[in-house]
Amino acid sequence: MFIDSHCHLDRLKLEDFDNNLDNVINRATDASVSGMLCVSVKLAEFEAMAETTKNYANVWLSCGAHPLNQEERIDEQQLLELSKNERVVAVGETGLDYFYAPETKELQLDSFKKHVRVARAVNKPLIIHTRDAKEDTLDILRDENASEVGGVLHCFTETWEMAQQAMALGFYISFSGIVTFKNASELREVAKKIPDDRLLIETDAPYLAPVPHRGKQNQPAYVVEVAKHLASIRGQSVEDIARISAENFRRLFKV
Repeated sequence: MFIDSHCHLDRLKLEDFDNNLDNVINRATDASVSGMLCVSVKLAEFEAMAETTKNYANVWLSCGAHPLNQEERIDEQQLLELSKNERVVAVGETGLDYFYAPETKELQLDSFKKHVRVARAVNKPLIIHTRDAKEDTLDILRDENASEVGGVLHCFTETWEMAQQAMALGFYISFSGIVTFKNASELREVAKKIPDDRLLIETDAPYLAPVPHRGKQNQPAYVVEVAKHLASIRGQSVEDIARISAENFRRLFKV
């Protein structure tokens, strides 16, 4: 059974699913996806996300503010209190994105450090988004002692060297539909090298639908295509990828 380690159920356009989230969950179940982690990107939207998903025992939550959502300084106390929610298994997504928003670098750095402090306070792993910010991302993870809680570099698109340094700090590496894209040959080489005990799979739905669904709205059921592609390039069976990634998910997020 597969687990989608990163999706945004609250951001799906439900008109594609007869305006019913049940249909999204049922499609995932029919595809042998037994669970999914619904990831927070704005603190102001966390309560609504929790309400939307409250009836699904196989949906876990994270709490955090995406680095591209940094209009003002994040309230560390609010993040701390929300992260104590019993359904929350991770803090984030947080991190740094200098590709799309270099102008908010200072706010991003402040927010990232606060997320690490909160993760340590509640003893929950971190979900990291990083783009064009390799050195600063790794420096903060080291300086703020993120290795105490570990976490995952989600939707990984960076180098093998960065993956190695992150894994040395106790982090997992998660691959999305990007690994199936035609122009992702370098990423596939990295994916071949990730040890079994550090591998996760995700959709990042509703974004980044994998081949053969590229161009469509993504959904948790499509994580199976990510697993199939990884199995092919790593010389493993799809069942191996499903088992390995699910075991890693449960170990990391303590579910």
